[in-house]
Amino acid sequence: MAEKVTITIDGRTVSAEAGEMLLWAALDNGIYIPHLCADREDKENPAASCRLCFVEVQGRPVPVPACTLPVSEGLVINTRSERVDGLVAAAFELLMSNHKLDCKNCPANGNCELQRIAKERKLRLKPKNLPVLERNLPVDNSVAGLVYDPNKCVLCGRCVRACRRGGNAVLGFTRRGYDRVVTTFGDVPLAESGCSGCGECAGACPVGAFSVQK
Repeated sequence: MAEKVTITIDGRTVSAEAGEMLLWAALDNGIYIPHLCADREDKENPAASCRLCFVEVQGRPVPVPACTLPVSEGLVINTRSERVDGLVAAAFELLMSNHKLDCKNCPANGNCELQRIAKERKLRLKPKNLPVLERNLPVDNSVAGLVYDPNKCVLCGRCVRACRRGGNAVLGFTRRGYDRVVTTFGDVPLAESGCSGCGECAGACPVGAFSVQK
């Protein structure tokens, strides 16, 4: 049995397993921290790419991502502060400036992590300070019952890892910067990639970029 430690989050004393990442310890105790790329199944290599789960740690000079911070006895955490809120707001607006916002017609509407983050942190889904960049990438519905709209993708990588664990490992990242995208080898349609249509990617996607449709 893993050793239990006591930590303090936002003034509340909670129990967690020693070495567990703070993000999961907080969520398991009903304390919400925004996140997109974090994956419970990938405990050894947290990506920390979405930059949404910043927290302040007593005794440390700068905020750190909660998904990379192992808990230890006596850790004191604040999930909200002027610095943390500013970092989260900036990262969220940057994401939304490159996200196809079509909640009404999105299969993830009502169960979307972006909507939850916006509600929890009182942030706008539509960017206020940045222009919206429309990529107009083609939607892939070549596999029956599975739809991939890369214009909604937030590059969290959860679909890639889910495909490797439970699918045929056909998904990956390609290109850099603004052109970065989740796709198949050679950018071929899913139906030509060896995709089995298992839907693991859709189950892992937090924003509806991958979806299963009957």
